[in-house]
Amino acid sequence: MGAILPAVTLVLREADVERVIQMDAVIAAVDAAMHELGDGTAQNEPRRRAFAPGGLLNVMFASYPGGGCTGLKAYTVAAGRVRFLVVLFALDGSFQALIEAELMGAYRTGAATAVAVRALAPRQPATVALIGAGHQAVTQALAISRVLQIKEIRVFSRDPDRRAAFAAAQAAELSLRVVAAGSAEAAVRGADVVITMTTSSVPVIEAGWVEEHAVVVGAGSNFPNRTEMPADLVARARTVVVDQLAAAQLESGDLIQANAAGTFDWDRATELGSVLTGTWKPPAEPGITLFESHGLALWDLAAGSVVLAAARERRLGEEVELF
Repeated sequence: MGAILPAVTLVLREADVERVIQMDAVIAAVDAAMHELGDGTAQNEPRRRAFAPGGLLNVMFASYPGGGCTGLKAYTVAAGRVRFLVVLFALDGSFQALIEAELMGAYRTGAATAVAVRALAPRQPATVALIGAGHQAVTQALAISRVLQIKEIRVFSRDPDRRAAFAAAQAAELSLRVVAAGSAEAAVRGADVVITMTTSSVPVIEAGWVEEHAVVVGAGSNFPNRTEMPADLVARARTVVVDQLAAAQLESGDLIQANAAGTFDWDRATELGSVLTGTWKPPAEPGITLFESHGLALWDLAAGSVVLAAARERRLGEEVELF
């Protein structure tokens, strides 16, 4: 039998997504979408939040012409649980898909790190420091392994058992040397790429630990009152790249707080789309490159577009008729 006709709305659950999602395809889609954002073809609206007693609603939306879609992501946080939903419409307005999107969200965040790091050209083979050992750190490691030659990944988290288990699992999964570092400093010193994926409200690394040539990715925070990077590291960075300036000015605790401390001006920020499209040129002198990743709906559409195509091809999901 042929693939499901795209006129029918498809409901994809986490199990369906898990069966078809591939990191290489998501990286390619996020890269293409960010090129479109850089040249003005795609549009992205930053996340908006509504606070309610006992919970939080987050909504973000975008258009991705290259993927043939517009859409949104909405998610709630309540009672210790997060529920993610991505809604995709075709460019003609037809309702294409409802996708449970926890795993897909982790993939698109990792893919965005890979797109940025590849474009910002760290030294290779690279030693990578990864601060955080949660489920989002898994897809960070997977994504970065797809775009860099890696000498070693050093992981640190506060729980020694968790970081040891993470290192063992990722070494087996990625066929790379992955080690549990005894401290954040031990992980970061000498690293060519540093990735933070935490929910910390205070910096998790120190500026003095970071090599002068390093690419540093802050990927864990999207609240203005949370920071993973100290203000003096932001000040030291020769280049500061953000996923989208409008999003960063709302959500980047690292940059908002550095700005308030007088160590960072917003006119120093370069959007990733400008890096990818060649509008931005790297500085002549080497220095720390900082990428601040907050999460864009455009990435959800990019990931959703490839997941939906693969699911239709394999006849996964539940068909519904709503319009």
